[in-house]
Amino acid sequence: MVTTGMFVMCFLVFGSTMFLMGRAFLIREKQESLYATAGEVRRFAEAMHAEEELGSWELRMNLAAIAQSTGDHIFLCDRTGKVVSSSDRNVISPYIGRQMPQSVMEKLSDSGSYEALTDLDGFYEGMYYVVAEPIAGAEGETAGYVFVNYAGAGFFGVWGRFILVFVLVAAGVLGLAIVFEYASDRRLARPLNEMAEAAHRFARGDYSVRVSPYADEDEIGTLTQAFNTMADSLERNESRRREFIANVSHELRTPMTSIAGFADGLLDGTIPKEEEKKYLQTISSETKRLGRLVRSMLDMSRLQDGDPARREQTFDLGETVVQTMLSFEERVDAKRMTVDLNMPEDDIRVKGDVDSLTRVVYNLIDNAVKFAGEGTELAVSIWKENGKAYTAVQDTGQTIPREELPLIFDRFHKADRSRSMDREGVGLGLYMVRQILAAHDQDIFVTSENGVTVFTFTLALAEGGRADKPEHK
Repeated sequence: MVTTGMFVMCFLVFGSTMFLMGRAFLIREKQESLYATAGEVRRFAEAMHAEEELGSWELRMNLAAIAQSTGDHIFLCDRTGKVVSSSDRNVISPYIGRQMPQSVMEKLSDSGSYEALTDLDGFYEGMYYVVAEPIAGAEGETAGYVFVNYAGAGFFGVWGRFILVFVLVAAGVLGLAIVFEYASDRRLARPLNEMAEAAHRFARGDYSVRVSPYADEDEIGTLTQAFNTMADSLERNESRRREFIANVSHELRTPMTSIAGFADGLLDGTIPKEEEKKYLQTISSETKRLGRLVRSMLDMSRLQDGDPARREQTFDLGETVVQTMLSFEERVDAKRMTVDLNMPEDDIRVKGDVDSLTRVVYNLIDNAVKFAGEGTELAVSIWKENGKAYTAVQDTGQTIPREELPLIFDRFHKADRSRSMDREGVGLGLYMVRQILAAHDQDIFVTSENGVTVFTFTLALAEGGRADKPEHK
């Protein structure tokens, strides 16, 4: 209703201004009309050239004719202020012979004219607009005075009708404004009420509610779209939170169940003495797996809380890859794999946090070695293209299903091929790779066809970093 109040206030201010201006205009117009009539009567009376002729019947008839056409009341006075002629059509006029107030005559004599809204000290029963001028005699002396009068009741009657029309129009406008404001408030309040209800449901944990789309492209429409976008984000975050808790619970439950079961078997003698070492090794393996899971979750928490790219350094990408590959020598030999390092002779210097980007290289090579087939080739290529450094890690093993490719960078996600093979991983390595690269504003891509899987990521070149794209096998 604030809008309606402002509108009504503006309308009243405007109406009041127009009211006062219109009233002043009408008064001025009527005054000019009265002076014009007084001038005409004065000139006609001066043509008589004698004082005694101001009361002649002929002049009186002319006054009556003029008064009939203008709607005014006209009378003539002699020099003393006595009424000698009137525009009344009655033969016996109630005004002829009456004396004008002394104050009126003195003012008229001093200023040469008279103008007032008055009853002439009881001369009239009501208020009149009175205009008076002197009538000059044959030798230039004052022969008398002409009074032209308009009933104030008539003027205020016209003005009253105008006020009535204004009040009716104002009431109509106010009524329409109230109806419009009510309809507008209802229309605007609907999405706001829906948002309030949705917010209460969010507080109770229900993130599925949405606000009905708002058709207009105004502030409310923008707010509605933003609210629904926020609701989508909250629902996705809640889904991810629940999935994260479920995955963590699953990952923790499996090794803990194994540890507890084997430990109980050792304690109660269920497991034979000759097999105790084997089961103790299993307990040790599962304990280490729990340790890796906890460390990975801590690393993931650091990635989410901080900016891994906050320490920008310049380093040789090729040297980092070679040093990282050396740490996998034993595992590569165990699987009888061959290694192909395809790198340019010149250094490719990149910028970023060397520790976190080394983690990216390590996780991708670890993933490739883990899932590569026995006796296959592990290929790592580095090249420069379009102002960026590219690194590709390629292994040959099982093909990742097409529907799994968009999901492999999610937390705790493991493709089907790793469910039975990957007992060492916890499903966070590729997730951390993507988070680290995202913090460096870089990208990572993956393809998997005919058993060949290639992970390719980009890094920002430092000034002076150079190399051409090598040939791929």
